[in-house]
Amino acid sequence: MRFSDEKWRLNQKLVTVSELWHSHFISGITSSISHITQIQLPLRSETPRPLIPARNYTSNGFLRVSCNGGLNQMRAAICDMVTVARLLNLTLVVPELDKTSFWADPSNFEDIFNVKHFIDSLRDEVRIVKRVPKKFSRKEGYSTLEMPPVSWSNEIYYLEQILPLFENHTVLHFNRTDTRVANNGLSLDLQKLRCRVNYQALKFNPQIENLGHKLIQILQENGPFVALHLRFEMDMLAFSGCTQGCTDNEAEELKRMRYAFPWWREKEIVSEERRSQGLCPLTPEEAALVLRALGFDNETQIYIAAGDIYNGEHRLAQLRASFPRIVKKETLLTRDDLQQIQKHSSQMAALDFMVSVASNTFIPTYDGNMAKLVEGHRRYSGFKKTILLDRRKLVELIDMHQNRTLAWNEFADAVRQYHESRIVRPTRRRVILDKPKEEDYFYANPHECLCEERYCHDLLGPPNSGEV
Repeated sequence: MRFSDEKWRLNQKLVTVSELWHSHFISGITSSISHITQIQLPLRSETPRPLIPARNYTSNGFLRVSCNGGLNQMRAAICDMVTVARLLNLTLVVPELDKTSFWADPSNFEDIFNVKHFIDSLRDEVRIVKRVPKKFSRKEGYSTLEMPPVSWSNEIYYLEQILPLFENHTVLHFNRTDTRVANNGLSLDLQKLRCRVNYQALKFNPQIENLGHKLIQILQENGPFVALHLRFEMDMLAFSGCTQGCTDNEAEELKRMRYAFPWWREKEIVSEERRSQGLCPLTPEEAALVLRALGFDNETQIYIAAGDIYNGEHRLAQLRASFPRIVKKETLLTRDDLQQIQKHSSQMAALDFMVSVASNTFIPTYDGNMAKLVEGHRRYSGFKKTILLDRRKLVELIDMHQNRTLAWNEFADAVRQYHESRIVRPTRRRVILDKPKEEDYFYANPHECLCEERYCHDLLGPPNSGEV
Protein backbone atom coordinates (compact mmCIF):
# COMPACT_ATOMS: atom_id res chain seq x y z
CA MET A 1 0.00 0.00 0.00
CA ARG A 2 1.39 3.40 -0.97
CA PHE A 3 -0.16 6.74 -0.05
CA SER A 4 2.28 9.25 -1.49
CA ASP A 5 0.02 10.38 -4.29
CA GLU A 6 -1.66 13.62 -3.16
CA LYS A 7 -4.50 13.20 -5.62
CA TRP A 8 -5.27 9.76 -4.21
CA ARG A 9 -5.36 11.19 -0.68
CA LEU A 10 -7.90 13.81 -1.62
CA ASN A 11 -10.03 11.22 -3.40
CA GLN A 12 -9.79 8.89 -0.40
CA LYS A 13 -11.04 11.63 1.94
CA LEU A 14 -13.99 12.35 -0.33
CA VAL A 15 -14.90 8.66 -0.75
CA THR A 16 -14.58 7.92 2.95
CA VAL A 17 -16.73 10.82 4.08
CA SER A 18 -19.36 10.40 1.37
CA GLU A 19 -19.75 6.70 2.19
CA LEU A 20 -20.43 7.60 5.80
CA TRP A 21 -23.31 9.87 4.86
CA HIS A 22 -25.06 7.00 3.11
CA SER A 23 -24.53 4.51 5.96
CA HIS A 24 -27.21 2.00 6.74
CA PHE A 25 -27.24 2.91 10.42
CA ILE A 26 -28.61 6.45 10.02
CA SER A 27 -32.11 5.18 9.33
CA GLY A 28 -31.95 2.97 12.41
CA ILE A 29 -31.10 5.70 14.91
CA THR A 30 -34.01 7.28 16.80
CA SER A 31 -35.11 10.18 14.63
CA SER A 32 -37.12 12.30 17.01
CA ILE A 33 -37.27 12.84 20.74
CA SER A 34 -40.97 11.98 20.66
CA HIS A 35 -40.10 8.46 19.56
CA ILE A 36 -37.55 7.80 22.29
CA THR A 37 -38.71 5.17 24.75
CA GLN A 38 -37.10 3.78 27.84
CA ILE A 39 -34.55 1.05 27.28
CA GLN A 40 -36.24 -2.32 27.68
CA LEU A 41 -34.49 -5.21 29.34
CA PRO A 42 -34.05 -7.92 26.68
CA LEU A 43 -35.71 -11.27 27.16
CA ARG A 44 -33.24 -13.96 28.16
CA SER A 45 -34.70 -16.30 25.54
CA GLU A 46 -34.18 -13.74 22.79
CA THR A 47 -34.44 -15.25 19.30
CA PRO A 48 -31.22 -14.64 17.34
CA ARG A 49 -31.72 -12.10 14.60
CA PRO A 50 -30.32 -12.61 11.10
CA LEU A 51 -27.02 -10.88 10.52
CA ILE A 52 -27.10 -7.52 8.81
CA PRO A 53 -25.18 -7.44 5.51
CA ALA A 54 -21.49 -6.77 5.97
CA ARG A 55 -20.04 -3.60 4.50
CA ASN A 56 -17.78 -4.32 1.56
CA TYR A 57 -14.67 -2.15 1.57
CA THR A 58 -10.95 -2.34 0.99
CA SER A 59 -9.27 -2.02 4.36
CA ASN A 60 -6.36 0.40 4.65
CA GLY A 61 -4.85 -1.53 7.56
CA PHE A 62 -5.46 -2.73 11.09
CA LEU A 63 -6.17 -0.52 14.09
CA ARG A 64 -5.25 -1.88 17.52
CA VAL A 65 -6.31 0.11 20.57
CA SER A 66 -5.40 -0.20 24.24
CA CYS A 67 -8.01 1.59 26.32
CA ASN A 68 -6.91 3.30 29.52
CA GLY A 69 -8.83 4.14 32.70
CA GLY A 70 -11.90 2.72 34.38
CA LEU A 71 -14.87 0.98 32.78
CA ASN A 72 -16.75 4.07 31.60
CA GLN A 73 -13.67 5.89 30.34
CA MET A 74 -12.86 2.79 28.31
CA ARG A 75 -16.45 2.49 27.11
CA ALA A 76 -16.38 6.00 25.62
CA ALA A 77 -12.98 5.28 24.07
CA ILE A 78 -14.29 2.14 22.37
CA CYS A 79 -17.09 4.18 20.78
CA ASP A 80 -14.54 6.71 19.55
CA MET A 81 -12.18 4.11 18.13
CA VAL A 82 -14.94 2.36 16.17
CA THR A 83 -15.72 5.77 14.68
CA VAL A 84 -12.08 6.39 13.75
CA ALA A 85 -11.83 2.95 12.15
CA ARG A 86 -14.96 3.67 10.10
CA LEU A 87 -13.73 7.09 9.01
CA LEU A 88 -10.36 5.74 7.82
CA ASN A 89 -11.61 2.45 6.31
CA LEU A 90 -9.60 0.36 8.77
CA THR A 91 -10.11 -3.08 10.26
CA LEU A 92 -10.53 -2.72 14.02
CA VAL A 93 -9.07 -5.30 16.38
CA VAL A 94 -11.26 -6.00 19.43
CA PRO A 95 -10.07 -3.39 21.96
CA GLU A 96 -7.68 -4.27 24.77
CA LEU A 97 -8.77 -3.11 28.23
CA ASP A 98 -6.63 -1.43 30.88
CA LYS A 99 -5.06 -3.86 33.35
CA THR A 100 -2.48 -1.53 34.88
CA SER A 101 -4.57 1.29 36.33
CA PHE A 102 -5.30 1.72 40.03
CA TRP A 103 -8.02 -0.93 39.89
CA ALA A 104 -5.69 -3.57 38.36
CA ASP A 105 -8.62 -5.43 36.84
CA PRO A 106 -7.40 -8.31 34.60
CA SER A 107 -10.69 -8.44 32.66
CA ASN A 108 -10.53 -8.72 28.89
CA PHE A 109 -13.13 -7.28 26.52
CA GLU A 110 -15.11 -10.52 26.42
CA ASP A 111 -15.17 -10.69 30.24
CA ILE A 112 -17.30 -7.53 30.28
CA PHE A 113 -18.88 -7.07 26.87
CA ASN A 114 -20.65 -9.40 24.47
CA VAL A 115 -17.93 -9.63 21.85
CA LYS A 116 -20.01 -11.53 19.26
CA HIS A 117 -22.79 -8.95 19.44
CA PHE A 118 -20.22 -6.14 19.21
CA ILE A 119 -18.71 -7.58 16.02
CA ASP A 120 -21.96 -8.66 14.38
CA SER A 121 -23.99 -5.53 15.15
CA LEU A 122 -21.40 -3.26 13.50
CA ARG A 123 -20.51 -5.43 10.51
CA ASP A 124 -22.32 -3.07 8.14
CA GLU A 125 -19.97 -0.28 9.25
CA VAL A 126 -16.61 -1.67 10.38
CA ARG A 127 -14.81 -4.96 9.97
CA ILE A 128 -13.82 -6.09 13.47
CA VAL A 129 -11.50 -9.02 14.16
CA LYS A 130 -10.38 -10.61 17.42
CA ARG A 131 -6.68 -10.37 16.59
CA VAL A 132 -4.31 -9.24 13.87
CA PRO A 133 -3.72 -12.13 11.43
CA LYS A 134 -0.36 -13.87 11.93
CA LYS A 135 0.69 -13.06 8.37
CA PHE A 136 1.01 -9.41 9.43
CA SER A 137 3.26 -10.17 12.42
CA ARG A 138 6.74 -8.83 13.01
CA LYS A 139 8.09 -12.29 12.17
CA GLU A 140 6.69 -11.84 8.69
CA GLY A 141 8.40 -8.47 8.29
CA TYR A 142 5.53 -6.18 9.28
CA SER A 143 6.03 -3.46 11.90
CA THR A 144 3.45 -1.99 14.28
CA LEU A 145 3.54 1.74 14.92
CA GLU A 146 2.63 2.62 18.52
CA MET A 147 1.40 6.08 19.42
CA PRO A 148 -1.31 7.99 21.28
CA PRO A 149 -3.48 10.14 19.01
CA VAL A 150 -3.79 13.82 19.89
CA SER A 151 -6.61 14.56 22.35
CA TRP A 152 -9.89 16.14 21.20
CA SER A 153 -9.09 15.61 17.50
CA ASN A 154 -11.51 16.00 14.60
CA GLU A 155 -11.86 14.28 11.22
CA ILE A 156 -9.19 16.43 9.54
CA TYR A 157 -6.54 15.28 12.03
CA TYR A 158 -7.31 11.61 11.50
CA LEU A 159 -7.55 11.93 7.71
CA GLU A 160 -4.45 14.07 7.26
CA GLN A 161 -2.19 12.94 10.11
CA ILE A 162 -3.16 9.32 10.85
CA LEU A 163 -4.29 7.84 7.52
CA PRO A 164 -0.96 8.53 5.73
CA LEU A 165 0.88 6.52 8.41
CA PHE A 166 -0.48 3.36 6.82
CA GLU A 167 1.81 4.03 3.86
CA ASN A 168 4.59 2.37 5.84
CA HIS A 169 2.69 0.46 8.54
CA THR A 170 0.01 -2.18 8.18
CA VAL A 171 -0.83 -2.09 11.89
CA LEU A 172 -1.24 1.03 14.01
CA HIS A 173 -1.55 0.69 17.77
CA PHE A 174 -3.16 3.53 19.74
CA ASN A 175 -1.75 2.98 23.22
CA ARG A 176 -3.97 5.65 24.81
CA THR A 177 -7.57 6.28 23.82
CA ASP A 178 -9.13 8.61 26.40
CA THR A 179 -10.76 11.73 24.92
CA ARG A 180 -9.03 11.34 21.57
CA VAL A 181 -12.04 12.47 19.53
CA ALA A 182 -13.54 15.96 19.71
CA ASN A 183 -16.87 16.62 21.43
CA ASN A 184 -18.03 19.06 18.76
CA GLY A 185 -17.40 20.07 15.16
CA LEU A 186 -17.79 16.54 13.79
CA SER A 187 -20.03 15.35 10.99
CA LEU A 188 -23.52 14.33 12.05
CA ASP A 189 -22.96 10.79 10.79
CA LEU A 190 -19.88 10.35 12.97
CA GLN A 191 -21.71 11.57 16.04
CA LYS A 192 -24.56 9.16 15.35
CA LEU A 193 -22.15 6.28 14.90
CA ARG A 194 -20.67 7.01 18.34
CA CYS A 195 -24.20 6.72 19.72
CA ARG A 196 -24.92 3.53 17.84
CA VAL A 197 -21.85 1.88 19.35
CA ASN A 198 -22.64 3.14 22.84
CA TYR A 199 -26.36 2.39 22.99
CA GLN A 200 -26.66 -0.62 20.71
CA ALA A 201 -23.38 -2.42 20.07
CA LEU A 202 -21.83 -2.35 23.53
CA LYS A 203 -23.90 -4.87 25.43
CA PHE A 204 -22.54 -6.48 28.57
CA ASN A 205 -21.90 -10.20 28.36
CA PRO A 206 -24.69 -12.61 29.38
CA GLN A 207 -23.41 -13.18 32.92
CA ILE A 208 -23.31 -9.46 33.73
CA GLU A 209 -26.60 -8.81 31.90
CA ASN A 210 -28.37 -11.52 33.90
CA LEU A 211 -27.00 -10.26 37.23
CA GLY A 212 -27.92 -6.70 36.31
CA HIS A 213 -31.46 -7.74 35.39
CA LYS A 214 -31.75 -9.63 38.67
CA LEU A 215 -30.66 -6.55 40.64
CA ILE A 216 -33.09 -4.28 38.81
CA GLN A 217 -35.97 -6.71 39.28
CA ILE A 218 -35.33 -6.97 43.03
CA LEU A 219 -35.24 -3.19 43.34
CA GLN A 220 -38.33 -2.61 41.24
CA GLU A 221 -40.30 -5.18 43.22
CA ASN A 222 -39.64 -3.05 46.30
CA GLY A 223 -40.90 0.13 44.64
CA PRO A 224 -39.29 3.20 43.03
CA PHE A 225 -35.61 3.71 43.81
CA VAL A 226 -32.91 6.35 43.64
CA ALA A 227 -29.47 5.40 42.35
CA LEU A 228 -26.98 7.47 44.34
CA HIS A 229 -23.55 7.44 42.72
CA LEU A 230 -21.62 8.00 45.92
CA ARG A 231 -18.08 8.58 44.72
CA PHE A 232 -16.48 8.26 48.15
CA GLU A 233 -14.01 5.48 47.47
CA MET A 234 -10.42 5.59 48.66
CA ASP A 235 -8.92 6.15 45.22
CA MET A 236 -11.23 9.10 44.51
CA LEU A 237 -10.39 10.79 47.79
CA ALA A 238 -6.66 10.20 47.37
CA PHE A 239 -6.67 11.45 43.78
CA SER A 240 -8.76 14.55 44.49
CA GLY A 241 -7.13 15.33 47.83
CA CYS A 242 -10.56 15.67 49.46
CA THR A 243 -10.52 14.77 53.15
CA GLN A 244 -13.68 16.39 54.52
CA GLY A 245 -14.72 14.55 57.69
CA CYS A 246 -11.59 12.38 57.74
CA THR A 247 -9.31 12.01 60.74
CA ASP A 248 -5.70 13.20 60.58
CA ASN A 249 -4.56 9.59 60.22
CA GLU A 250 -7.00 9.00 57.36
CA ALA A 251 -5.91 12.19 55.61
CA GLU A 252 -2.29 11.10 55.90
CA GLU A 253 -3.14 7.64 54.53
CA LEU A 254 -4.82 9.21 51.51
CA LYS A 255 -1.85 11.49 50.93
CA ARG A 256 0.56 8.54 51.01
CA MET A 257 -1.57 6.79 48.43
CA ARG A 258 -1.52 9.86 46.17
CA TYR A 259 2.28 9.92 46.29
CA ALA A 260 2.46 6.19 45.58
CA PHE A 261 1.05 6.67 42.07
CA PRO A 262 3.50 8.73 39.98
CA TRP A 263 0.97 9.39 37.19
CA TRP A 264 -1.26 11.24 39.67
CA ARG A 265 0.59 14.47 39.06
CA GLU A 266 -0.89 16.80 41.66
CA LYS A 267 0.50 15.94 45.10
CA GLU A 268 0.13 18.85 47.49
CA ILE A 269 -3.59 19.65 47.70
CA VAL A 270 -5.47 21.79 50.19
CA SER A 271 -8.72 19.94 50.78
CA GLU A 272 -10.65 22.98 52.03
CA GLU A 273 -9.82 24.99 48.91
CA ARG A 274 -10.73 22.11 46.61
CA ARG A 275 -14.03 21.58 48.42
CA SER A 276 -15.01 25.28 48.33
CA GLN A 277 -14.49 25.24 44.55
CA GLY A 278 -16.96 22.37 44.22
CA LEU A 279 -14.24 19.94 43.13
CA CYS A 280 -14.81 17.33 45.84
CA PRO A 281 -17.36 14.54 45.81
CA LEU A 282 -20.02 14.99 48.47
CA THR A 283 -19.40 13.02 51.65
CA PRO A 284 -22.07 10.51 52.75
CA GLU A 285 -23.07 12.95 55.51
CA GLU A 286 -23.42 15.81 53.02
CA ALA A 287 -25.38 13.55 50.66
CA ALA A 288 -27.84 12.74 53.46
CA LEU A 289 -28.56 16.43 54.04
CA VAL A 290 -28.98 17.14 50.34
CA LEU A 291 -31.34 14.21 49.73
CA ARG A 292 -33.52 15.27 52.64
CA ALA A 293 -33.54 18.88 51.41
CA LEU A 294 -34.58 17.71 47.93
CA GLY A 295 -37.64 16.11 49.49
CA PHE A 296 -36.72 12.43 49.71
CA ASP A 297 -38.11 10.89 52.91
CA ASN A 298 -36.92 8.01 55.06
CA GLU A 299 -39.03 5.53 53.07
CA THR A 300 -37.01 6.20 49.91
CA GLN A 301 -35.22 3.16 48.55
CA ILE A 302 -31.64 4.18 47.76
CA TYR A 303 -29.21 2.06 45.79
CA ILE A 304 -25.57 2.97 46.44
CA ALA A 305 -23.81 2.77 43.07
CA ALA A 306 -20.18 2.71 44.16
CA GLY A 307 -17.21 0.57 45.05
CA ASP A 308 -16.03 0.21 48.62
CA ILE A 309 -16.88 3.37 50.58
CA TYR A 310 -13.83 4.66 52.43
CA ASN A 311 -14.09 3.60 56.07
CA GLY A 312 -17.22 1.65 55.18
CA GLU A 313 -20.22 1.53 57.46
CA HIS A 314 -18.80 4.15 59.82
CA ARG A 315 -19.01 6.81 57.10
CA LEU A 316 -22.41 5.57 55.93
CA ALA A 317 -23.95 5.78 59.41
CA GLN A 318 -25.58 9.21 59.06
CA LEU A 319 -26.82 8.47 55.55
CA ARG A 320 -28.29 5.17 56.74
CA ALA A 321 -29.90 6.85 59.75
CA SER A 322 -31.73 9.24 57.43
CA PHE A 323 -32.50 6.60 54.81
CA PRO A 324 -32.80 3.12 56.36
CA ARG A 325 -33.68 1.54 53.00
CA ILE A 326 -30.15 1.79 51.66
CA VAL A 327 -29.07 -1.19 49.56
CA LYS A 328 -26.01 -2.18 47.54
CA LYS A 329 -25.32 -4.93 45.05
CA GLU A 330 -23.48 -6.83 47.77
CA THR A 331 -26.61 -6.88 49.97
CA LEU A 332 -29.09 -7.73 47.21
CA LEU A 333 -27.16 -10.50 45.46
CA THR A 334 -25.89 -13.69 47.04
CA ARG A 335 -22.26 -14.57 47.55
CA ASP A 336 -22.61 -17.20 44.83
CA ASP A 337 -23.98 -14.56 42.45
CA LEU A 338 -20.95 -12.34 42.92
CA GLN A 339 -18.29 -14.99 43.39
CA GLN A 340 -16.89 -14.88 39.87
CA ILE A 341 -16.87 -11.09 39.44
CA GLN A 342 -16.34 -9.67 42.95
CA LYS A 343 -12.59 -9.19 42.48
CA HIS A 344 -13.05 -7.52 39.10
CA SER A 345 -13.80 -3.84 39.62
CA SER A 346 -14.90 -3.18 36.03
CA GLN A 347 -17.36 -6.06 36.05
CA MET A 348 -18.78 -4.86 39.39
CA ALA A 349 -19.00 -1.32 37.98
CA ALA A 350 -20.99 -2.70 35.04
CA LEU A 351 -23.72 -3.80 37.46
CA ASP A 352 -23.85 -0.30 38.98
CA PHE A 353 -24.06 1.15 35.48
CA MET A 354 -27.06 -1.02 34.56
CA VAL A 355 -28.91 -0.20 37.80
CA SER A 356 -28.15 3.52 37.49
CA VAL A 357 -29.52 3.66 33.95
CA ALA A 358 -32.69 1.82 35.04
CA SER A 359 -33.31 3.80 38.26
CA ASN A 360 -36.27 6.13 38.76
CA THR A 361 -33.91 8.94 39.77
CA PHE A 362 -30.16 9.14 39.30
CA ILE A 363 -28.07 11.47 41.49
CA PRO A 364 -24.28 11.55 41.11
CA THR A 365 -22.27 13.17 43.89
CA TYR A 366 -19.33 13.78 41.53
CA ASP A 367 -19.20 14.37 37.77
CA GLY A 368 -16.78 11.61 36.80
CA ASN A 369 -16.90 9.33 33.78
CA MET A 370 -19.64 7.06 35.09
CA ALA A 371 -21.86 9.99 36.06
CA LYS A 372 -21.47 11.51 32.60
CA LEU A 373 -22.12 8.31 30.66
CA VAL A 374 -25.13 7.39 32.78
CA GLU A 375 -26.49 10.91 32.27
CA GLY A 376 -26.18 10.52 28.50
CA HIS A 377 -27.71 7.05 28.59
CA ARG A 378 -30.69 8.36 30.55
CA ARG A 379 -31.14 11.23 28.07
CA TYR A 380 -31.20 8.69 25.26
CA SER A 381 -33.66 6.53 27.25
CA GLY A 382 -36.31 9.24 27.28
CA PHE A 383 -34.84 11.79 29.70
CA LYS A 384 -35.28 9.78 32.88
CA LYS A 385 -34.97 11.97 35.96
CA THR A 386 -31.36 12.90 36.63
CA ILE A 387 -30.34 15.57 39.16
CA LEU A 388 -26.94 17.18 38.63
CA LEU A 389 -25.81 18.60 41.95
CA ASP A 390 -24.20 22.04 42.18
CA ARG A 391 -21.48 21.03 44.65
CA ARG A 392 -19.95 24.50 44.90
CA LYS A 393 -23.23 26.02 46.04
CA LEU A 394 -24.14 23.01 48.15
CA VAL A 395 -21.04 23.06 50.34
CA GLU A 396 -21.61 26.77 50.96
CA LEU A 397 -25.20 26.09 52.06
CA ILE A 398 -24.22 23.02 54.10
CA ASP A 399 -21.55 24.97 56.00
CA MET A 400 -24.01 27.76 56.73
CA HIS A 401 -26.57 25.26 58.01
CA GLN A 402 -24.06 23.42 60.17
CA ASN A 403 -22.75 26.75 61.54
CA ARG A 404 -26.36 27.51 62.54
CA THR A 405 -26.52 30.59 60.34
CA LEU A 406 -29.11 28.96 58.06
CA ALA A 407 -32.17 27.25 59.51
CA TRP A 408 -33.27 23.91 58.10
CA ASN A 409 -36.29 25.30 56.25
CA GLU A 410 -34.18 28.01 54.64
CA PHE A 411 -31.48 25.48 53.77
CA ALA A 412 -33.98 23.07 52.18
CA ASP A 413 -35.69 25.86 50.24
CA ALA A 414 -32.35 27.09 48.90
CA VAL A 415 -31.24 23.59 47.85
CA ARG A 416 -34.48 22.97 45.97
CA GLN A 417 -34.39 26.41 44.36
CA TYR A 418 -30.83 25.98 43.07
CA HIS A 419 -31.61 22.56 41.63
CA GLU A 420 -34.86 23.30 39.84
CA SER A 421 -32.78 24.11 36.77
CA ARG A 422 -30.38 21.20 37.29
CA ILE A 423 -32.82 18.41 36.50
CA VAL A 424 -31.71 17.11 33.11
CA ARG A 425 -33.88 18.36 30.25
CA PRO A 426 -33.42 18.51 26.46
CA THR A 427 -30.71 21.01 25.65
CA ARG A 428 -27.84 21.50 23.28
CA ARG A 429 -24.38 20.54 24.37
CA ARG A 430 -22.33 23.56 25.43
CA VAL A 431 -19.44 24.50 23.14
CA ILE A 432 -16.44 26.51 24.35
CA LEU A 433 -14.18 27.41 21.46
CA ASP A 434 -10.56 26.31 21.92
CA LYS A 435 -11.34 24.86 25.38
CA PRO A 436 -12.51 21.29 24.75
CA LYS A 437 -11.71 20.19 28.31
CA GLU A 438 -14.14 22.75 29.70
CA GLU A 439 -17.05 22.26 27.32
CA ASP A 440 -19.81 19.71 27.82
CA TYR A 441 -18.82 16.12 27.17
CA PHE A 442 -20.36 14.40 24.14
CA TYR A 443 -21.33 11.23 26.01
CA ALA A 444 -23.13 13.22 28.73
CA ASN A 445 -25.36 14.94 26.16
CA PRO A 446 -25.26 13.41 22.66
CA HIS A 447 -27.91 15.81 21.42
CA GLU A 448 -27.34 14.93 17.76
CA CYS A 449 -28.74 11.46 18.47
CA LEU A 450 -31.92 12.69 20.14
CA CYS A 451 -33.65 14.52 17.30
CA GLU A 452 -33.55 15.18 13.60
CA GLU A 453 -31.74 18.34 12.62
CA ARG A 454 -34.93 20.03 11.49
CA TYR A 455 -36.46 19.47 14.94
CA CYS A 456 -33.40 20.28 17.03
CA HIS A 457 -33.89 24.03 17.01
CA ASP A 458 -37.38 23.77 18.52
CA LEU A 459 -36.42 21.07 20.98
CA LEU A 460 -32.95 22.14 22.09
CA GLY A 461 -32.78 25.81 21.26
CA PRO A 462 -30.43 27.53 18.79
CA PRO A 463 -26.81 26.35 18.51
CA ASN A 464 -24.33 28.13 20.72
CA SER A 465 -20.95 29.35 19.71
CA GLY A 466 -17.98 30.69 21.54
CA GLU A 467 -17.75 30.63 25.30
CA VAL A 468 -21.03 30.15 27.18
